[in-house]
Amino acid sequence: ESRFYSLIDRSYGWLLAWSLRHRWVILLIAGVLCYDLFYYSFMGTPGPLLSRIGQDLLPRDDQDQFEISVEVPEGSTLEKTDEYFRKIEREVVKLRGVKHVLTSIGDVDGTKVTSGNIYVALISVKERSLAPLESLKYYILNDLLKMNVPHKPVFSQDDVMMDARKMLRQFPDLRTSVQPVNLVGGSGYRAQLVNFNIRGPDLDQLQKYADQIIAKMREVPGFVDIDTTLSLRQPELRVNIDREKASDLGITVADITSSLRTFIEGEPVSKFKEGADQYDVWLRAQEEFRNRPEVLYQLSIPSAKVGLVKLGNLVTLNEARGPAQIDRQNRQRQITILANLDPSLSLSESTQFLTRVAKEMNMPVGYQTDFSGRAKTLADANWGFIMAIQTSLIFMYMILAAQFESFTLPISIMMALPLTWTAAMVSLIVMKTPLNIFSDLGLFMLLGVVKKNGILQVDYTNTLRAEGMERDKAILEANHARLRPILMTTLTLIAGMLPLVFGKGAGSASRASMANVIIWGQALSLLISLLITPVTYSLFDDIQVKVPRWTAQLRERWARLRGKREEAPVMEMELLQVPNNGGNGPEPALDLTTFSHEAHDVVRVPGNGDNGSEVILDLTSGEVADSSEKPKDIRHV
Repeated sequence: ESRFYSLIDRSYGWLLAWSLRHRWVILLIAGVLCYDLFYYSFMGTPGPLLSRIGQDLLPRDDQDQFEISVEVPEGSTLEKTDEYFRKIEREVVKLRGVKHVLTSIGDVDGTKVTSGNIYVALISVKERSLAPLESLKYYILNDLLKMNVPHKPVFSQDDVMMDARKMLRQFPDLRTSVQPVNLVGGSGYRAQLVNFNIRGPDLDQLQKYADQIIAKMREVPGFVDIDTTLSLRQPELRVNIDREKASDLGITVADITSSLRTFIEGEPVSKFKEGADQYDVWLRAQEEFRNRPEVLYQLSIPSAKVGLVKLGNLVTLNEARGPAQIDRQNRQRQITILANLDPSLSLSESTQFLTRVAKEMNMPVGYQTDFSGRAKTLADANWGFIMAIQTSLIFMYMILAAQFESFTLPISIMMALPLTWTAAMVSLIVMKTPLNIFSDLGLFMLLGVVKKNGILQVDYTNTLRAEGMERDKAILEANHARLRPILMTTLTLIAGMLPLVFGKGAGSASRASMANVIIWGQALSLLISLLITPVTYSLFDDIQVKVPRWTAQLRERWARLRGKREEAPVMEMELLQVPNNGGNGPEPALDLTTFSHEAHDVVRVPGNGDNGSEVILDLTSGEVADSSEKPKDIRHV
């Protein structure tokens, strides 16, 4: 054996022997380390460690691409929208690392031309970053030795996105957002990371609540691209109808709206066919008249009583701005607050902040808030993760209990599993990475590896004890023999995960999130898991021996409190040959029944006294007494 391994082996042997002598110290340390998991499990809120790292649905991956969503003022024509987008394109191509730009305006059905997306492709992450050895080299030269050695520009996708947000500030009339390309859902203006919904009966009150929440959000540096789905920028001409006058003239509201719709929007009145093509013929006013509100006063409305009536005699027109659309959910009006997050703020931290702010506002009955989008998906994923962990632990226990034919040995093995949670949280704190669904997968794999180590320890300990070795000596010998394979498994696993940690390219952050949890979690939990399994093994073994003894003592004390003496246990005895004192037959083989008589054990021998009466035999003194002398407190057991 090498000196290094011999040092590890001796140190572990000494530490394990000390732990077996101070078992409650190890259990106390393990309990403190598991506090974060217990707090999260029983309180339903993140513990101290999880609160420090936060949670995201997906890792912040450098995809070499992102998108800019833009919404121009409502009422803008397609030509005006295209002009805005061309100005933004000219600024985007000036950003560092931009390779291609692609713009799309309008939605699928083509009815809305005031919004669109700009897709931005960057040069590959390998061209924007240093290789691992180069990073180490320049870290030593520039950060440690302060030599200021130049190297190629290094920047991330998040850096370019922040530059894009700064550039868009020169377009204050536009509603913009910058976010990664959404790989698990749609894209566009409402594809932000945070979607916080406020519902209620009054739209104006909803707008006030939304403004108050947005003001609080602007005080937190991590929120960017803050906006709402309620846009009060749609230019509109409000028609106020004098219903009483219209009723006197025999004109309904439907007559007025139908005439206005035909005048402004138009309606198909015929079809025109040219060759094989057929076209609809629409009737509406010319554009120069449609855009002049004063012309509407001259519009004639048919009346059943007086013929044609000028619209100016029935209505008044007011220019104003209103919502482009009003969202509803469960038959209630709804406003959604939208926002993106920079790397300093996780998704779980943002949802906790918004929930706290909404609670402090004390909204009246009828108003409610909830999350949609990624925040809701994250909550569902967390619930699924908790259920999966619980199910896996149940199946682990069932399989181990069947394998070892014991109800306590599986607990000894699984006692190390909660420690992996703490190790995983510490690893994420060290790497400054929020917990995400890929980290959850790494945690699942970590549970399997730690459980396997416990099986190796317990199985060989049982083998040595079956050969007659004393328990503590068997524990020390078994863990000494299993230390090498456990270390080999751990080092092999860590080495296999290192390429995922240092990998570059699209998707590398997802793989690195899983690998970091496995590497750091296994390394940090190795020592305490090597100690907690043998300690709990010895503790449960003592409990199995002492519990029956404690139970018997409690039963005896209870019997004394009730004024009765606990009966002695039945003794398994051989049949004895007792002489027939009557001399009328051979010596019979008799079954002896044990009695409790004061401090002596006695047996009754039926039919062996004088005249065939029973005999009382005191096993302590060897004296024989006639049955007539049998004390009254002697009874069958």
